[in-house]
Amino acid sequence: MSETNEIILAIETSCDETAVAVVQGGRKLLSNVVATQMDIHEKYGGVVPEIASRHHIEQMTVVMEQALDEASLTVDDLDAVAVTEGPGLVGALLIGVNAAKAIAFANDLPLIGVHHIAGHIYANRLMQEFEFPLLSLVVSGGHTELIYMKQHGDYEVIGETRDDAAGEAYDKVAKALNLPYPGGPVLDKLAQEGEDLYQFPRAWLEDGSYDFSFSGLKTAVINKLNQMKQKGENYRVEDIAASFQASVIEVLTEKTFKATNDLGVKQLIVAGGVSANKGLREALHQKFDNRDIDLMIPPLYLCTDNAAMIGATASIHYHQGEFKDLSLNANPGLMLG
Repeated sequence: MSETNEIILAIETSCDETAVAVVQGGRKLLSNVVATQMDIHEKYGGVVPEIASRHHIEQMTVVMEQALDEASLTVDDLDAVAVTEGPGLVGALLIGVNAAKAIAFANDLPLIGVHHIAGHIYANRLMQEFEFPLLSLVVSGGHTELIYMKQHGDYEVIGETRDDAAGEAYDKVAKALNLPYPGGPVLDKLAQEGEDLYQFPRAWLEDGSYDFSFSGLKTAVINKLNQMKQKGENYRVEDIAASFQASVIEVLTEKTFKATNDLGVKQLIVAGGVSANKGLREALHQKFDNRDIDLMIPPLYLCTDNAAMIGATASIHYHQGEFKDLSLNANPGLMLG
């Protein structure tokens, strides 16, 4: 796709981050503001949807004004407004969707709806241009998928989780270990200091499948903890974390490796919050750095939910003439493609 200069204001409120960014031409980041609610939800051990929605309402105007100020722009400089329409928490999504619709209506701007997972994929395009065909490994709290792309905006889900997503398994194991929320980063840090002593199961599923399953692994870890507690056996949390993470990472990397071989892709893109995991990043580099495939993993600030990724994706919709009218609504179960 040729270099373009349209300026898009992007909004992301799918969960507990109130985020607004200004993106130019789909690849130049002019501002990227994120107001996190992590400290608020930590006391509950997870995101409380009603509280998340309330804080989105409180933060939206402030974050939007800050994004425009940091970009040294006004609403008059915008060419379009983009927003995450799904998937996500319906109440949280509604705050962003209605804010975007209000700006679009008041300023006669085109309105663009963006799929949250497509956003995570396109976060990588802010760093480097895509080469097709490519494969994306999406790993987050709610999603673990392998997505094949032949061109911009073309998504074919070739593998997905059949139960718990990788990030969800991390959070549940962390909770079983009484670790603070969010559990994923804490487990990752502990795993760096432990050993894979317990050799927890790897769910490969039937031959040829690119699907994932982490529910059995999560159950195996919890059962092991219960058995050791009942027997009064001592264990190191670091070794449990390392053993759990070794299983997750081996399945993710090996299935991804197989898919890249089978499909003959030029690039492998990693996307989603779990792409910030140090163990996963290192394993993927070890697996792919000496292969003729361009491995793209976003910097940490683009791994978790942000609006920059929504603006990057919206540029594709903008040039393909894919706009929404004011009937746009939040769609918590929105399918990719």
